[in-house]
Amino acid sequence: MDTLRTLDDCEACERPVAALATDYVHGAEVPPHSHRRAQLIHSVTGAMTVASAEGRWVVPAGKALWMPAGMAHQIRMAGDVGMRTVFVRPDARDGLPQRCEVIDVSPLLREAIIAAMAIPLDYQESGRHHRVMELILDELEQAPRLAMHVPFPSEPRLMQICQHLLAEPATAPSLDELAVRIHVSGRTLARLFERELGMSVSAWRRRMCIVLSLPRMAAGASLGQVALEFGYDSPSAFTAMFKRELGVAPTAYLAQHV
Repeated sequence: MDTLRTLDDCEACERPVAALATDYVHGAEVPPHSHRRAQLIHSVTGAMTVASAEGRWVVPAGKALWMPAGMAHQIRMAGDVGMRTVFVRPDARDGLPQRCEVIDVSPLLREAIIAAMAIPLDYQESGRHHRVMELILDELEQAPRLAMHVPFPSEPRLMQICQHLLAEPATAPSLDELAVRIHVSGRTLARLFERELGMSVSAWRRRMCIVLSLPRMAAGASLGQVALEFGYDSPSAFTAMFKRELGVAPTAYLAQHV
């Protein structure tokens, strides 16, 4: 691998695809920033929570996040993270995603990403190096998308509700209690949520609890700790909610995905 390769090198590269390996310790944060190129941010170890104006995404080990060019975002690490980033010129393919998405990384895509780390930035646009980069784009286009996203609303009053729930995840206010905060009825708040986010307030809170609990558990927090942090009376109550939403218990999900 070219150990002198930097982020600026990857951004300035003339080729359609460039790759960069970066390792972070638990708790490290990458402050808000954006890139001229789109990114495929892959975690080979540890988990990442990525936040932007559109929402929060959890990227467990073995998964990747597609981040469109020009979108400001910040990243927090849970556990020691081995980040492998593929920078993609926006015009590299017509069918590239236009929004953030967590994708499932197949064994083939994983090996192609790892191989890309050793490919020179000025690789010839023919031959093996070119084919590896094209394979990454091929696999990206067909990779399954995962529901690891907590969407944020654009409506200011709804954003106020979401920020309150994020700031106090251990509380479980009723719909009417939340509605009072923005001076509307519970029925109006429910209608606004459904219209803007396509889900109920309770469904949004459950999604928030699941997405934000995964990096906590990946970093070593116990099921009991996580249950209390997100307002559940017991580990069994949290497990029941998690299983209803994702079809498996938290321990089984972590064993499969993290």
